[in-house]
Amino acid sequence: MSQDDPPDRPDKSTQWAELRTDLAEDRNIMAMERTFAGWIRTSFAAIGIGLGFKAVFGAFDPPWLAKAIATVFILAGGWLAITAQKRACRTLERLDAHQFEAISTPNFRALAYSVAAGSLVLTAGLWILNDGNLGG
Repeated sequence: MSQDDPPDRPDKSTQWAELRTDLAEDRNIMAMERTFAGWIRTSFAAIGIGLGFKAVFGAFDPPWLAKAIATVFILAGGWLAITAQKRACRTLERLDAHQFEAISTPNFRALAYSVAAGSLVLTAGLWILNDGNLGG
């Protein structure tokens, strides 16, 4: 396209406009990183709510109901982490860093999959362990 071709003699305003555009893209990358961190915090909060629910209502009748409600929150936390990672990676693919180095995509994946795996292990422990003993 003609607007993508550099002018023969770029003037100062064109250079400043390109710099502002580059910096705006860097700000978008940083905003995406903050958003990812916010979703991970929300994920941990959901897992914490599930643990708290099980701790507070552990003697609930029927006993499986407290576990089921806690499981929903814990698994939702793991799902949120994976969803946040996918959105962050898609956004990062579309943007280019100019003035700073962005976080690499594998770091997002490692954190998200660790949170999801932890939520699965926690859920399994919630259903398998009973007062420190295996089984019902």
